[in-house]
Amino acid sequence: MKNRKKAAALRGGTLFVLLLAGAAVGWMPAPGIAARPAARVERYLRSIRRQPPLLTAFFRRMPKGGDLHNHLSGAIYAETYIRWAAAAGDCARQPDEVVIPPPCGPHAPAIQAALHDSAFYTRLLDAWSMLGWRPALESGHDHFFATFDKYSLAHRGHFGDMLAEAANRAGREHVIYLELMDTLDGSMASHLGMQAGWTPDLAQMQARLARAGIARAVAAAERRLDAGETAWRRDLACGTPQAQPGCRVTVRFLYQAIRALPPQAVFAQFLTGFQLARHDPRVVGLNLVAPEDGYTALHDFHLQMQMLDFLHRRYPTVKISLHAGELTPALVRPRNLRFHIRESVELGHASRIGHGVDIMHETRPFQLLREMRRRHVLVEICLTSNWSILGVAGRNHPLPLYLRYHVPVALATDDEGVSRSDMTRQFVRAERDFQLPYATLKRMVRDSLDHAFLAGASLWRAPETFQPVAACAAGPLGAARPAPACARFLAGSPKARLEWRLEGQFQRFEARYERQATSPRLRN
Repeated sequence: MKNRKKAAALRGGTLFVLLLAGAAVGWMPAPGIAARPAARVERYLRSIRRQPPLLTAFFRRMPKGGDLHNHLSGAIYAETYIRWAAAAGDCARQPDEVVIPPPCGPHAPAIQAALHDSAFYTRLLDAWSMLGWRPALESGHDHFFATFDKYSLAHRGHFGDMLAEAANRAGREHVIYLELMDTLDGSMASHLGMQAGWTPDLAQMQARLARAGIARAVAAAERRLDAGETAWRRDLACGTPQAQPGCRVTVRFLYQAIRALPPQAVFAQFLTGFQLARHDPRVVGLNLVAPEDGYTALHDFHLQMQMLDFLHRRYPTVKISLHAGELTPALVRPRNLRFHIRESVELGHASRIGHGVDIMHETRPFQLLREMRRRHVLVEICLTSNWSILGVAGRNHPLPLYLRYHVPVALATDDEGVSRSDMTRQFVRAERDFQLPYATLKRMVRDSLDHAFLAGASLWRAPETFQPVAACAAGPLGAARPAPACARFLAGSPKARLEWRLEGQFQRFEARYERQATSPRLRN
């Protein structure tokens, strides 16, 4: 009896420690989060906090939900691009290593030669990823954004192969949902916009594009999706006994417009993205990409938000996620730090914000944080790229501030190939820099699916509450055989089915820690 009382006291003490740790970053346990499993896993997590190899192993096994901020072209590792470029007979222009088509020559050697020349191979890796970043010679920002134009020719004709690589890496890391950003029609919409010419009358601009044949860009994007999905599923042997992990990942797309283009091209891309998302369930929203500190991006920012406001009123069901606040005082003048996040939310109708690093430079930042919480605007946190591009990490990063103000957040990879990272390392960095309780990490994972743009009702009664809807409240979350009412509910909602699957993953993951949390015998 004494031993049982002592054990109960210890469990209670551990839970108290969890509450204190959560309070430090503004977190309190949401209803529906089981205390005892969280306490067991938290004990183990605290015991390995200073052991990076064990942290990596822990987070590689942990369910991670969705990766909501993932640029497809940046997700592919440079080694893959070298292989494709070599097979195509492409050349590397010297001295910047930009891929160009043949014929090759002394000033543009064949990339095929890099497969037998380690120095050449290393130069390509350095140029096409952050592997070659030399802080003393070049800013991380400049090196990062220069990589995309260097290897862009290498991925022509490889859309399906890119999907297979991104999905397979996600599946191996226990990521079950990807929203991949891509300009799905290539450059067709932007070319049509340039041909149509610009007028500030947006209704007239939309009519011009309709006459110019913007529907062709939508059709081209759908054909590319069809071919890519067929190739991806074939490459991964989906539907066969040899199916690879990527077959179990649900993949959806965000159409990305390029903010560095002239306004008529950006509007044409926006219109294509809205029409795609309305008609094709594989496209669940749109985003706006390219460096936020570029001249056109800064000059046209308000205009681009007005375009989104105009099209949102015509296509109100289409979801929007926007890069905003990927800035620091070292990159832009103070005036450009004061409004990007706010306008993205209030005028651009963003349901999610990518990065949000400069939040405290916004006008009335605390009011904005409260507004984002009220509107349930999630922030996609990209720790690795924030460090390498902006030099923002650790105590200078706003992640704890978002948590303190109960703004929903989710970790994301951004460009894992260019950054030479993955989702596991985002969690390792988060734990190393912020010592987050396990329950907070679990909440972030749940939020990644709760705020996914996937179709269907959520498993949860309201955003970020994590109390299941009435139909699924009776049985254990994530059960292999849900109750009949819950099964009917799940059958009608792709999002809820994925959230239910995540809960089952958490149940199995946490069951590993039923024994002593620090046991060295935990199975891999």
